[in-house]
Amino acid sequence: MNIKKYFILLIFTFSLLTGNSFAESECFEKASRATFKFNMAFDKAILKPISKAYNKLPEPIKEGTGNFTSNVATLLSIPNYALQGNVKGTLDATASFLINSSIGILGFGNPAAALGFESQKEDVGQTLGSYGVKSGCYFVLPILGPTTVRDSIGIIADTFIDPFSMVTLKEKELLGISGSKLDYYSVKGATAIDFRGDNMANFDNLEKNSIDVYSSMKSVYLQDRENKIKNSKKSDEKNWEELD
Repeated sequence: MNIKKYFILLIFTFSLLTGNSFAESECFEKASRATFKFNMAFDKAILKPISKAYNKLPEPIKEGTGNFTSNVATLLSIPNYALQGNVKGTLDATASFLINSSIGILGFGNPAAALGFESQKEDVGQTLGSYGVKSGCYFVLPILGPTTVRDSIGIIADTFIDPFSMVTLKEKELLGISGSKLDYYSVKGATAIDFRGDNMANFDNLEKNSIDVYSSMKSVYLQDRENKIKNSKKSDEKNWEELD
């Protein structure tokens, strides 16, 4: 089955699963709250301390790490822009990746931005949303955090169209390039730490000022995803970016 037929099938399936009456509901709230509590404990014990140490690194190292992980994420944006029929986005993301991977030394630099080639991070969940597929009910996954029916299946679908996932997670050779699962999880871990470090104050303020942190995080996540589907966020806005 080619990618176009696969995507049409995905859209049809999610249209059935995520109708309007389902869009505002929540799956397994008690279980999700328990999972959220576990995630908060994991963050407090592991992710937050590592991110605090990361924030103490010299700024060029932090900036280079952020540039590198963003450049890798661009590989997923390219096919999603194409699936959305966004020709400019596809060309800009492709140009950004090629320029940063070469002149930017594997993406640690970001000369593409100076040349005007910037793109938002796109994934299958956003692409389905651009086709009008509703989010479906909300729930929380261990470690991965907040998601919806549409976005959780989108995470799985991403691995089938993301070149980086193909050569690392699936360990397939692509254009003479190969990798390993360790490469995949190392980059994803670095992405999570970079995100957590950038949003240290945001998370602290959310915990401090929220009567119900779970509900506040749910609201932040759903609003963030809606903004990204509408492409209403600037590409350089790092606040509350999702973990890729």
